[in-house]
Amino acid sequence: MNSRRHYDVAVIGAGLSGLAAGIRAAHFGKSVCIFERHNAPGGLNGFYSLGGRKFDAGLHAVTNFVPPGVKGTPLGRLVRQLRLDRDQLALREQKGSRVVFGPAGEAALRFTNDVAVLESEVARLFPAQIDGFRRLTELVRATPFEPDAPLVPAREVVGRHITDPLCAEMLLCPLMFYGSPNEGDFSFGQMAVLFQAIYLEGFARPAEGIRLILRLLLEKYREAGGERRMKCGVRQIVAEGDRAAMLILDDGSEVTADHVLSSIGGPETAALIAPPAAAGEAFGHQPPGVISYVETMAVFDRQPAAFGWDDTIVFFNDSDRLHYERPAGAVDPRSGVICFPNNFQFPPEEVPEEGMMRVTCLANYDAWVPLAEDAYSAQKADWFARVQASARRFLAPVDAAAFAAATRASDMFTPRTITRFTGHRNGAIYGAPGKSFRGLTPLRNLYLCGTDQGLLGIVGSMLSGITMANQRVLAPV
Repeated sequence: MNSRRHYDVAVIGAGLSGLAAGIRAAHFGKSVCIFERHNAPGGLNGFYSLGGRKFDAGLHAVTNFVPPGVKGTPLGRLVRQLRLDRDQLALREQKGSRVVFGPAGEAALRFTNDVAVLESEVARLFPAQIDGFRRLTELVRATPFEPDAPLVPAREVVGRHITDPLCAEMLLCPLMFYGSPNEGDFSFGQMAVLFQAIYLEGFARPAEGIRLILRLLLEKYREAGGERRMKCGVRQIVAEGDRAAMLILDDGSEVTADHVLSSIGGPETAALIAPPAAAGEAFGHQPPGVISYVETMAVFDRQPAAFGWDDTIVFFNDSDRLHYERPAGAVDPRSGVICFPNNFQFPPEEVPEEGMMRVTCLANYDAWVPLAEDAYSAQKADWFARVQASARRFLAPVDAAAFAAATRASDMFTPRTITRFTGHRNGAIYGAPGKSFRGLTPLRNLYLCGTDQGLLGIVGSMLSGITMANQRVLAPV
């Protein structure tokens, strides 16, 4: 006989948004259980061990950084709502990043956490565009996140203010690589959120990476009385009428809940609903995203600065036009992101002993998923070398033999890895193009949080969970 367990709130997925939602609901006395199919929390914003080292799976940097005391910001709201001490996050600012375009990065815009630096760079490289850049910046500042706002293409709005195509492409490049689920373009509303997060606020990182953030969230959740079931995912959401009446878990057991928050993505959540007709035509047949990545990681016996690599992050593209789309082949090495996790403003005692270089490029899920293990390993080795070589075109030159001798370890993840750790179809790192900004689904007690609720990044993901808990659980409408 199956004895059902009932909760006020059931959360599907122990990623950042699911953990934040669980903490917020538990703080107000709700009985909460988070169900996670894997043995570790975080999803792709998690970490793994290899050869005695810890590798972050997703985190390059925490966006939305502002100095202590700045009020009315996403970071401040996050800390307050989760009842964290900001110092616990140990966030250290970036040293400085660049956007580089051209075969060897001939056009370059530098930016830091002070937007005045980017403004001066635009004035230097594109003097005729500086007034338009200032107008665009003011428009972004005046554009709040509105769930029901019309979906106006970002390129259309940017084009009204930035008339030089190269300048527009360079400004859009980091925003798309750090948050666009769409090929070629995305909505101005989402662009404004990312512009604010990256250019007007900025990058920071704890020396320990995502492990510190996850540890804080788990401690807060446990202190609040939340329950967590790992290696136990949700196999089915049983609908009765317009409600999620029951969850059937991977082990066959049954759970009921007054509210269900799903952090696993819109199409992935729709696929769990039974009968399928209860998901509705629009929600049940929402197409998954296709934007996916490979990422290479190289560990050195020295700091990146020893090679002359002082940037925190470099966004590169080897032509005048950014091709942000699923590539025809396995990987598109023409553009991508280079991240040096060492190159933040760490005090001496926090500087990691080993250096690291991470390179991210667009990839095609269909070219990776059908491969047998031997072929998969061979393709990884081939593309690891090609991605690293492509990225190094935009860095100070280093002798190949010296670079190889300094490399202590390496690894790589692919679209197949992303699906394994997140469940996202097509390895879609930013989820589906269609977002449910209000978190609503056809079932009136089932809500989305995380990627397909529309807030992205480390801070955005946690704020999504907080917002859905506040609006749908603690103050239902």
